[in-house]
Amino acid sequence: MLPQKQAEEAIVSNLTEMELETREEEKDEEEQQSLFSVKNLLWHGGSAWDAWFSCASNQVAQVLLTLPYSFSQLGMLSGILLQVFYGLMGSWTAYIISVLYIEYRSRKEKENVSFKNHVIQWFEVLDGLLGPYWKAAGLAFNCTFLLFGSVIQLIACASNIYYINDKLDKRTWTYIFGACCATTVFIPSFHNYRIWSFLGLGMTTYTAWYLAIAAFVHGQVDGVTHSGPKKLVLYFTGATNILYTFGGHAVTVEIMHAMWKPQKFKYIYLMATLYVFTLTLPSASAVYWAFGDELLNHSNAFSLLPKNGFRDAAVILMLIHQFITFGFACTPLYFVWEKVIGMHDTKSICLRALARLPVVIPIWFLAIIFPFFGPINSAVGALLVSFTVYIIPALAHMLTYRKASARQNAAEKPPFFMPSWTAMYAFNAFIVVWVLVVGFGFGGWASMTNFIRQIDTFGLFAKCYQCKPPPPTGAAAAAANHH
Repeated sequence: MLPQKQAEEAIVSNLTEMELETREEEKDEEEQQSLFSVKNLLWHGGSAWDAWFSCASNQVAQVLLTLPYSFSQLGMLSGILLQVFYGLMGSWTAYIISVLYIEYRSRKEKENVSFKNHVIQWFEVLDGLLGPYWKAAGLAFNCTFLLFGSVIQLIACASNIYYINDKLDKRTWTYIFGACCATTVFIPSFHNYRIWSFLGLGMTTYTAWYLAIAAFVHGQVDGVTHSGPKKLVLYFTGATNILYTFGGHAVTVEIMHAMWKPQKFKYIYLMATLYVFTLTLPSASAVYWAFGDELLNHSNAFSLLPKNGFRDAAVILMLIHQFITFGFACTPLYFVWEKVIGMHDTKSICLRALARLPVVIPIWFLAIIFPFFGPINSAVGALLVSFTVYIIPALAHMLTYRKASARQNAAEKPPFFMPSWTAMYAFNAFIVVWVLVVGFGFGGWASMTNFIRQIDTFGLFAKCYQCKPPPPTGAAAAAANHH
């Protein structure tokens, strides 16, 4: 009976591989037919390179500007070690998500389910593999994270443009950029981010190396001190900001689905993370070396660097990139909303854009309520990223393959560097416990304490968070001049 069973499993496995190969060949033919189309070159991307650019570009947006602030809370050594630790952990859970996506898709395609006009999302993977309760948890955490991820991009836009033009306060800039970012409703899917992902990564690469070089050229400020870590609250706030930095794969499934060969995604996120290290580690270290504890009260690194053409160029490039990242974070929300109102299969771009507009309004409103650039990253990291990106994927993998039959018929076997299913189970269990205790527990306490402190200091609907005080006028100005 055993040889017969193994033969049957081999036949099923071969059929699955044939189905995948047939689908890949069809997509390759489609690509070759439109190879010389300019529209396709700029607009319709689905290669492994497109996915790499999307992952790397989506991972390092405005967080580049808050990492020096995190280093001032953590100290240099902890800042570097935690970046490497969470970067590798994030790459592992992205791999886990890709495995679960392939498992779900292969099972559905055996049932002759077509995804021609349907974008698979993370909550659907959880539903198909583990049931409706997991679907609800995935939907709640993922949507809330993406909502606040979009909010953070709007806050960052207003914070950055203020350093070029401070004639308008940050809240007014938030109104303006909210209207600009609303135009992302016209971008249909992640297929259409090819040129944007490429440009976005170029922009963050320039900004990261500008920060590093400008900090070294500026040199250390007089009396610079590097006293971090000083308080547990600050330490765990900084740590959860780094957890947030490498937790950009709430859109992993959508990026995979946009690929012509999704099974090639497995190690793409790791490759993207290794490149991101070349941007985040030098820039954060250099700015912290130059300014030290001054960063504790300057969550945006631009605020301490001298105003010149290079800085203005970095600000403008980051503004464009934040628009792109806003689209990255919002597009999965657009898909969910389209499915809720029955517009997901609509081919008209204009109709879909109109249907998507209600998603942008609460994002706009929340960015005006909580304009706390920096502290909001840590709060989102502790309360949402910890579950969405780390805990839920690790638990889902453990439960999906808990039975011997599921492991035997798995679409993806353990990777070459993981000796067995038991080792995978143990590593996933470590991630769940670590992130639950350190990320969600200590990180949640620290980041919410810091966040509430910002509300007490600046108030909700703060007009200009961490802005320079206005110059004195009238009698106060006269007294200042007299002295």
